[in-house]
Amino acid sequence: MSDFSMKTDADGVATITWDTEGKSMNVMSQQGFLDLDALIDKALADDKIKGVVITSGKDGSFAGGMDLNIIAKMKESAGDNPAKGLFEGIMATHAILRKIERAGMDDKNKGGKPIVAALSGTALGIGLEIPLACHRIIAAENPKAKIGLPEIMVGIFPGMGGTTRLVRKMGAMAASPLLLEGKLNDPKKAKSAGVVDEVVPAEELLSRAKEWVLNATDADIVKPWDAKGYKMPGGEPYHPAGFMTFVGASAMVTGKTKGVYPAAKALLSAVYEGAMVPFDTALKIEARWFTNVLMNPSSSAMIRSLFINKEALEKGANRPEAPDQTVKKLGVLGAGMMGAGIALVSAQAGIEIVLIDAKQEAADKGKSYTADYMDKGIKRGKATEEKKQQILDRITATTDYDALRGCDLIIEAVFEDPGVKAEVTQKVEAVIGDDCIFATNTSTLPISELAKASKRAEQFIGIHFFSPVEKMLLVEIIKGKETGNTAVAKALDYVRQIRKTPIVVNDARFFYANRCIIPYINEGVRMVREGVEPALIENAAKMVGMPLGPLQLTDETSIDLGVKIAKATKAAMGSDYDNDDVDEVLFWLADEGRLGRKANAGFYSYDDKGKRQGLWGDLRAKYTPYADQPDVTEVQHRLLFAQVLEAVRALEEGVLEDIREGDVGAILGWGFAPWSGGPFSWLDMMGAAKAVEHCDELTTTHGARFETPALLRETAEKGQTFYGRFGTDAKAA
Repeated sequence: MSDFSMKTDADGVATITWDTEGKSMNVMSQQGFLDLDALIDKALADDKIKGVVITSGKDGSFAGGMDLNIIAKMKESAGDNPAKGLFEGIMATHAILRKIERAGMDDKNKGGKPIVAALSGTALGIGLEIPLACHRIIAAENPKAKIGLPEIMVGIFPGMGGTTRLVRKMGAMAASPLLLEGKLNDPKKAKSAGVVDEVVPAEELLSRAKEWVLNATDADIVKPWDAKGYKMPGGEPYHPAGFMTFVGASAMVTGKTKGVYPAAKALLSAVYEGAMVPFDTALKIEARWFTNVLMNPSSSAMIRSLFINKEALEKGANRPEAPDQTVKKLGVLGAGMMGAGIALVSAQAGIEIVLIDAKQEAADKGKSYTADYMDKGIKRGKATEEKKQQILDRITATTDYDALRGCDLIIEAVFEDPGVKAEVTQKVEAVIGDDCIFATNTSTLPISELAKASKRAEQFIGIHFFSPVEKMLLVEIIKGKETGNTAVAKALDYVRQIRKTPIVVNDARFFYANRCIIPYINEGVRMVREGVEPALIENAAKMVGMPLGPLQLTDETSIDLGVKIAKATKAAMGSDYDNDDVDEVLFWLADEGRLGRKANAGFYSYDDKGKRQGLWGDLRAKYTPYADQPDVTEVQHRLLFAQVLEAVRALEEGVLEDIREGDVGAILGWGFAPWSGGPFSWLDMMGAAKAVEHCDELTTTHGARFETPALLRETAEKGQTFYGRFGTDAKAA
C-alpha cells in the first residue's frame, strides 16, 4: 500500500495525503519518494487539475523525517562505488523536489500549477524540505508542533535541498540557527523567522490551502531564485555584507566544533559555494557535500548512536518480557537537588508524586524547585500559570511515610550513606504494597549491597540520574545480583514516561558512566602533577570533542566530592588503589579551600558572580610545567583511552551487555566526543589493531592503567570490529 494518495475535488484542486502505514508520524521511504513523484506527474499532466495541496493523514504532524535505510540502499546501488550511488540517489531526489518547485512552468516562468504544503503539525527534516520546494507553506496553529531541520544534531545536514532553499529564502545569517544549531520552532515562531508563510486555525488549514491554490497567479508560484534579478537576503559571499556574514559564520563554526564535526564544515561549504552559482548548480554542490558527509565514518557513527541506537533504546530494545509497568504514583525520598529534580520531571510527565523529607521545610523547598522552574518557563513563554498549577498539584510534599501507600515505584535519593539508605529502605517497605518497586538513586554505592537492607531484593534496583535531572538526557539503570525482570521493566517504562534515554547495566563499582568518567578526570589531574601545562590539557580535551576539559569538569562536580570518592575507593581497594598522585593534587586544593565552582575557587579562578576567569595562576607555581611539553595528540590519547579502556573492560566483565548502551550512554551521560559515535564506535573507526598499538605505547610510557584489555587484543587479532562482533546484526546472525 502506498504512503501517498491523491483525490481531486470538483473545483480541480488535488489533495495529496501522506499517511505512512503503521507509524504515528510520517517517515519518507525510498518507495515513498517514487510514489510522490508519480502523483506529482499525474497532477501536472491532468488539465482538469488546477493545483495541488500536499498534506498529512496524521493528526497533529506532517512528517518526522526520512527512513535512513534510504542512505544504505543508495550506497548499495552502485556496487563497489558507494559515493557514486549516494550522489546519484541524492540528485534523483533533488529532481523530484525541483519538479514540485517548477510545477510545469516553461522557461519564461509561465504555465505552472500552484502547489501548497499544508502542515498539520510537526515537520522535521525531509518533512520540511518538501514544503520548502512548494510555492506556499501554510501551517496549522499548534503550539506543540516543531518545525525545523535538526539533521546537524545527528552528524549530517539537510541534503535534500533544504540547505540551499532555506538560505536563498532567508539569507545565510537568518538561516544559520536553523541549519547550524538544528533549532526547532513552533508554527508561529517559524512564521516570524520566515520559514513558513501563514499560520491558520487547524480547522481552516485545508480550506485556506485550497483558497490559495485557486487564487494563485503565475507570479505567486515563481520562487525568488528562479526570477530574474534575484539577490540573496543579506548579500552573497562577494557582497560586503555577505562577506562579513560568511567570515563570522566560519569563525563561529570552528569555535564551536573545534574542527571535529565534519557536517558543520560541509554545510557551510555547501552554502558558501552554492551562493555564488545558479540554483540548479547549487543543488549539485549541496549533493556533493552531502555525499562527502555521508561517506565520513564520523557521520555514520553519529547517525548510528544518536539516532538509530538511541531511538531503539528509548523504545525498549533491552526491556525484558513483563506486563506494562507504567508508573501511576511515585514516591521520592529526599527533597534535595536530586530528589527535587526527579519530582519535577515526573510531575511534568503526569505522574502523581509524594515528595518526602525528614523536615516539612525541606520537603516544601523541594517542591518549590518545581515552582521556580515553571516560573522561568512562564517568563520565556514556554509555560502558563495554569500549567504550573497543574504540575504543582501533582506533588505532595510531606514528612509522612504513610503517604507512600499506593505508590507503585519508590525512588530513594537521600544522602550517599549506606546506613541512611538502609534505614529509609526499611521504613518505606513497612508501608508500601507488595508489588511496589524500590529504586535507589546512587552514583557510587553497589546496588547489591544496598539491597541487603530490603526484604525483597528482586524488587530492588538502581536508577542513577545525572545532575541536573531536568537537563540531562541519560538515566542509568543498575541491576543488582537478585534484581528481577519486573523491576527492570518498571524502571525502563518509567524512564520512557519522563522522556529520557535509558541504559541498563549490571552492578559493579561506579557502574558504567562514573567508571569511565573518573579515569578521564584523574588523567587530567595526573598530568598537572607531572608538569603538563594545564591549558594544554584543557584545550586538548576540547579539540578532540570533549565538552569540558577534565579540570573544568572537576570544578563543576566539586573537588570535595572527588576527595570523598577517592577516600572511599582507596578504603575499598586497599593495596590495589593506584591514584595517590591524583589525590595529592585534589587534597591540596581541598586543603586550600578551593572546592570548585561552588566555592568560586578550584582549578579555575572565578569572579564574585561565579563567572570563570581562567586557570588559577598558582597552579603552575605549585606544579611547574616542564620545558618540553608533550604533543597535543599524546595528551588527547591519554584522555580518550583512559575512558575507552574502561568501557571495554565494562563490556568484558559483563557490566555492559550491549555496546549500543555503551556508546549512547557515553555521549549522553558525560559528553564523550559525540563526533566519534561513542567509545566503541571510536575504536572501530581507529581499528582495533591500531588501538592496541597505542595502548602498548601508552603502557610503556605511562603505566599499567593503559594495558590492553584481553577483549580488545582478541578483537584486533581476529581482525574484527566491536560492532561487527557485538552489534545487533552480529547477535542476530
